[in-house]
Amino acid sequence: MDIVNEISKSIIKASTCLSDDKLKALKKAIDLETNENASWCLSQILENYKVAENTGFPLCDDTGIPHAIIEIGENRQITGGLLNQIHEGIALGLDNLPARPMAVKGDEIERIEQSKGLYENPGMLKPASILLDTINDESTYKRDISPDTLNIHFLLEGGGPEIRAKTFRVYHQRSFDNVIGTAIDWLGESLKMLGCTPSIPSIGIGRTHFEATALMLKSIVYGNLDNQSEIEQFVTSKLNETGIGPLGFGGKTTVLGSYVNIGNQRASGVRIVSVRPSCFVEPRVATLKL
Repeated sequence: MDIVNEISKSIIKASTCLSDDKLKALKKAIDLETNENASWCLSQILENYKVAENTGFPLCDDTGIPHAIIEIGENRQITGGLLNQIHEGIALGLDNLPARPMAVKGDEIERIEQSKGLYENPGMLKPASILLDTINDESTYKRDISPDTLNIHFLLEGGGPEIRAKTFRVYHQRSFDNVIGTAIDWLGESLKMLGCTPSIPSIGIGRTHFEATALMLKSIVYGNLDNQSEIEQFVTSKLNETGIGPLGFGGKTTVLGSYVNIGNQRASGVRIVSVRPSCFVEPRVATLKL
């Protein structure tokens, strides 16, 4: 197997195709929507999906920041060579897509200030740090990972949802309702400003900011709209009550579903909560099985 080329194909697939469960959820929302403007908007979003898949064009001009999660069993190994291949394959995929050039030139300060401009080559956009997932991970989305598993999940995370995302502490007051209610309030406010609804918001609840964000990212990979937990259904219901609707036009469909991933907790008065209000072209995910 040419791993670099297969990774490139995965990046292109993540950018141009959506999962069956999301397409099914969107079609269901169109059937149930009674607001004329919202119904029209949802139909246009569905058409956008079809055009992207049929032409191989990206679902959105914001082609996203690549992330990778490696799902590994106890009999498999990760080498430095494989990690290099992941980086090479992502760069090749961004070039072949082609993605929007977004990599900023310069040293630390110049990159922050964006004073040197951008690289023209899309593949210069480096992925975020790679996450690992093993059978020892404890969370809502705990995986039954076989010993011979080696899967690489690729996510493309757009800038709009990152602007509206939040990771912060919540004083739990020994109340789950307080914690999840706070997360819903954050998402309600962010969805008003996101613009690109309907969303599939993601929530991670952990012990540290890193852990909560990692849990949130894993929920995007493993979450499924065909199999929503009671908590996820509750989050979806409360956010749809906001009436924001697709692209802010109002109606029943502010979100198509939600992902909630709860990990280990520590003896403390706080829980760290990470929320991300994905835009309507997300989640953009593809998986390579090695």
